[in-house]
Amino acid sequence: MPPAHERLAALIAASRRAVVFTGAGISTESGIPDFRSPGGVWSRMKPIYFDEFVNDEERRREAWRRVFANSSGWVGARPNAGHHAVARLVAAGKVAAVITQNVDNLHQESGVPAERVIELHGNASYATCLACGLRHELETLRQSFLGRDAIPECRECGGLVKTATISFGQAMPAEAMRRAEEETLACDLFIVLGSSLVVFPAAGFPRMAKENGARLAIVNREPTALDGHADLALHAEIGPALSAMVLPR
Repeated sequence: MPPAHERLAALIAASRRAVVFTGAGISTESGIPDFRSPGGVWSRMKPIYFDEFVNDEERRREAWRRVFANSSGWVGARPNAGHHAVARLVAAGKVAAVITQNVDNLHQESGVPAERVIELHGNASYATCLACGLRHELETLRQSFLGRDAIPECRECGGLVKTATISFGQAMPAEAMRRAEEETLACDLFIVLGSSLVVFPAAGFPRMAKENGARLAIVNREPTALDGHADLALHAEIGPALSAMVLPR
């Protein structure tokens, strides 16, 4: 049997419309800690639930303190070899969409057009008003919060402002979920990169693709519950694994 990276390259070469699905494992190679593993973010601090943020001023203040203290570790991180390999596959026309559980904006920074990235858990690089949806840039909010200890409010309607991420207890973004399902059902190859596939409903998309007739490839350092259903399950670092294969032209 050929090396696993050659098998992955062969699956990609044979595909007409692939989808990439990424989790925390692709970004840990950029120095961003994941949330759920031992030593991860949630082992160091308790998550703030959405209803706590909305109803408790002190929890809201704590949430913003964490943002500006970079407690989650993504500020300053740069795309790694895995992100750049995915961007090359998108540019080559092999990957139609990137569905991501990550909020770090690194796919866009690696060159994937924003319209090709489907963010299931939102984006931590900016904030939005929960009432009117207006976008707010973090640097502007940072100056007010650190300078005047002012909890961010919407400059247009005065509503609550929150980073554009999906918190525990917050509804999943309907449009992103719709687009993810549409792309999943349209693909002939579904490539999982760096996801343990334990967080639902996002983790349901690989199974949906496989049941719809697509090939399923999983690249993750640790085994996943879907390895036995995959056409290829490779336990490896994502950047080296993708960089080692010959990308289709």
